Parts: sequence; C-alpha cells; structure tokens
Amino acid sequence: MNAEPPIHFSALFPEQVSFDRRELGAILSLYGRMVALGEWRDYGISALRELAVFSVFRRTAENPLYRIEKRPKLRHRQGMYAVVAMDGQVLRRGHDLAAVLRVLERKLIRPIE
Repeated sequence: MNAEPPIHFSALFPEQVSFDRRELGAILSLYGRMVALGEWRDYGISALRELAVFSVFRRTAENPLYRIEKRPKLRHRQGMYAVVAMDGQVLRRGHDLAAVLRVLERKLIRPIE
C-alpha cells in the first residue's frame, strides 16, 4: 500500500503578502527623497492575505496621500504593482515596480526659482 503524503495547501497559498527587500529598497529610496523635500512625513506598511500596502502620509492622523500596492493575483493581468491616490484613483499599474513608482517621482521635479 503506497500512501502519498498529503498536499500542503499552505505552501501553495501564502498566509500573507509582503514586500521583499528589493521592493522595499526602491520604495524607501523614493520615500526618503520625498521626506527630505518636506512632502511626506510618515508611512505605514500592511501585509494582508491578498495584498501588501505601503501607505504614505503627510501627517500621521490623516488618510494616506498614496498607497503603493502589491497584488500577486494580478501578476499575469494588469501587473501586481499599483499606485493609488487618496481618492481611490489608480494612478499607475504595472509589472515593474520602478516604472510604477515613476508616477510619484515626477512630483520631485520642480522649477527653480
């Protein structure tokens, strides 16, 4: 009698989604530049079952200005990374995090007075 070992579904579906070191490095690099300009002041990270969220705040006690989301289920569709504005509008979605973050980097460009 050959009994096969049970399939561990927990290995197929992670309990929570999170950003890896490379992704956090890119996000925190942009965050540091925006803090130096005085645009952003605080952040929050949420690791949920279906998505990971990096929220950016101007002040701690308000709604986030932007949310950088990672949704692995959308990997083969629109792309798993998205930047969402305060009102819920998706500013940019894609497969490459650096390309998605460029929508926020454009806010760094200002005329010199």
